Amino acid sequence: MSLVRDVLASAQRLPLGVQAWVFMVLMPVNLAALVALGQPLGPLVAALAVGALALNGVVMVLDRGFSLAMALPHVALWVPLLGLVAYLLLGRDDVGGVYAAYLVVLLVVDAVSLRFDVPDAKRWLDGQRDTF
Repeated sequence: MSLVRDVLASAQRLPLGVQAWVFMVLMPVNLAALVALGQPLGPLVAALAVGALALNGVVMVLDRGFSLAMALPHVALWVPLLGLVAYLLLGRDDVGGVYAAYLVVLLVVDAVSLRFDVPDAKRWLDGQRDTF
């Protein structure tokens, strides 16, 4: 099977709710950071938000599908991202309007994701290396 076919088949084996969450919420919200590059610390927000997604592409190629290893970039990059977003929302006077509203959504979505990613990363580190 080709790599693309393997990755797509793996994605289709994910529970439907996980597929909806990943493709309709998680990815679009994090990719939207690219629209805010001109905002305060926007390039750093985008690097952390989109960087985790980009690293997941590498994981999918290496594992030929979805695996628990995909939680590792989320934990490594989104934990600092949540701190940065909290700082932007609470510690800066020049963040408001649509950008502030987006940051709240990003904070909530990535915090929900991390609720699952932290245990998944631990399971991967403990040796569970199966691909879905």
